[in-house]
Amino acid sequence: MKATRLAIPDVVLLEPKVFGDERGFFYESFNEQVFRNATGADVRFVQDNHSRSAQNVLRGLHYQLPPKAQGKLVRVVVGEVFDVAVDIRQESPTFGKWVGEILSADNKRQLWIPPGFAHGFLVLSEVAEFLYKTTDYYAPALERCIRWDDPGLAVNWPLLGTPVLSEKDLAGDFFRAAYGV
Repeated sequence: MKATRLAIPDVVLLEPKVFGDERGFFYESFNEQVFRNATGADVRFVQDNHSRSAQNVLRGLHYQLPPKAQGKLVRVVVGEVFDVAVDIRQESPTFGKWVGEILSADNKRQLWIPPGFAHGFLVLSEVAEFLYKTTDYYAPALERCIRWDDPGLAVNWPLLGTPVLSEKDLAGDFFRAAYGV
């Protein structure tokens, strides 16, 4: 597995070794020891989530407050998305910065997003199926959302028109209001 630390070094892009021939392909999507060696993260995943979204659906930017902050290992098994992580760790030198990567069924890339990050994605293909492994359980009372279009964050979403948003995402807070910056 190839591991690349992004502009925010705690966020790691993982690219598996894929073995393919005329029959199809095989790759190891998760191996605890390989993951730990690649990321330096010794975590326990407790929940797997699977979402399906249509083109132009934008989900996020979601996070959970401590003590239920979630680390996420994410990948796409159908279609393509632009995946974004925003550093919300106030003590971090990259606080308020974001990184984004294209994840797709074709490139089989995964993104490790540790606790302390807001996360979201935009569906670029006709449909996308997205898998999340999380380090903590969903805790609705501690869930929060930052506006996807927050001008202070200035995420460069590769929009294909007006994004399709949930009511929760439409009601997201501005980063400045949530973090007093």
